[in-house]
Amino acid sequence: MIVDDSLFMRKMLRTIVESSGYIVVAEAADGDEAIAVFAEKRPMIIFMDILMPTISGSDATKKILSMDKNAKVVMCSSLGHQELIKAALDSGARDVVFKPYKIHQLQEVLQRVMQF
Repeated sequence: MIVDDSLFMRKMLRTIVESSGYIVVAEAADGDEAIAVFAEKRPMIIFMDILMPTISGSDATKKILSMDKNAKVVMCSSLGHQELIKAALDSGARDVVFKPYKIHQLQEVLQRVMQF
C-alpha cells in the first residue's frame, strides 16, 4: 500500500514498486484513509509519507500497529526531517526511504523488509 498526499509521488512510487515485481493493492491520500484501507486490505508492506494532512505518518503508523503489531511500515521522507524520521522509527516503522526515490534504494528496502 502506498500512502502519500501527493498523487504524483504515489504514481512514482507505484511505478517503481510494480516494476520491481510487487503488486500495489491500495493507495491512500492521508493518514485517516491509510488506517481505514489497512483495516480492509491488510497489505504486506505500507509505504507511508511522514508529513500529511489530518494524521501524520507516524501517528497513522502507531494506529496501524495497534491493529496489527506485525504490520510492515516503511516511512517515506524528504531529507532534512531527521527528528520526524526518528519519531517515525520510534513509532514502529521498519525502515525509511528518502525522496526523491531511487529505484535501487527502494528495491533494497523491499527485500529487507520482506525478510522480517
